[in-house]
Amino acid sequence: MGDFFDGKAVLVTGGTGSFGKKFVELLLARHRPRKVVVFSRDELKQFEMAGSQAFSGRPEIQYYIGDVRELERLRTAFRGIDYIVHAAALKQVPSCEYNPFEAIKTNVIGAQNVITAAIECGVRRVAALSTDKAAAPVNLYGASKLCSDKLFVAGNVMSGVSNTRFSVVRYGNVMGSRGSVIPFFVRQARELGKLTVTDRRMTRFSITLSEGVSFVMDCLAAMRGGELFVPKIPSYRIMDVAEALAPGLPVEEIGVRPGEKLHETMITIDDARNAMEYDKYYIIQPTFHWWNPAGRPAGGASCPDGFSYTSSNNDRWLSAADIRGLAGEGGLL
Repeated sequence: MGDFFDGKAVLVTGGTGSFGKKFVELLLARHRPRKVVVFSRDELKQFEMAGSQAFSGRPEIQYYIGDVRELERLRTAFRGIDYIVHAAALKQVPSCEYNPFEAIKTNVIGAQNVITAAIECGVRRVAALSTDKAAAPVNLYGASKLCSDKLFVAGNVMSGVSNTRFSVVRYGNVMGSRGSVIPFFVRQARELGKLTVTDRRMTRFSITLSEGVSFVMDCLAAMRGGELFVPKIPSYRIMDVAEALAPGLPVEEIGVRPGEKLHETMITIDDARNAMEYDKYYIIQPTFHWWNPAGRPAGGASCPDGFSYTSSNNDRWLSAADIRGLAGEGGLL
């Protein structure tokens, strides 16, 4: 990555969330940005982040209160910014099902606001975080993020001569983040002495927070605009998670919740027709006429006919021992 971030002004929306805090932490540890702007709507979380051991006394960090729903505030925050990572979103599946238009206002209208403000302010590159739930979505959260993905890819058309470039990074469940199954299981084991699962057959993709941040940084440096990056990451079986975190405890199956899948998809069969495979990731190429394949990284190969990338057909799996080790390393046990 060299000096890609050095001397640059970088902003992260949703900057007080799990991803945002780790992104700022690793960015400052590995590079020398001129300025890092944490943009979020929660003043208490900003206060706690600024006073924490990891971030106190760092004058290059600036904290902006604001909501991606408000275009004018984004225009103010984006002035003088070189690179943006867009991580702000409403992400809880049941909450988005119950409050659908709130999810649309943040995840869709908010995405368009980020695109508009970035173009107007001359931001050079924007990487938007997506989710495996955006591929063949069955819930409102996934549908809203698919809309967001489409908006960011099309943002390259909107930018015209401004040279603002937009790409998307899609990956699976972040181990240990807020709302993930690991802290939920740990809490259930301590408080109830049992675990509840929606379906014993369920599988999911998994990535650690540090791996997710590192992948986004790499994509931001490599992007040309229009790509959708997908990392090659392992899957896990929900019953292996239960065994890893609470061996021997009874497990109650309660049924799949509204909007929940048994298995997640990151590349559908239809997307795969435009996808290129590399050693550590895939790129789904845009279908717009302006996309120039010559600009993509060298060394890729087209995905075979009928290919899809799902948590159930993966060739990499985390065992119960792997999950227990990762959870311990992350301080989740």
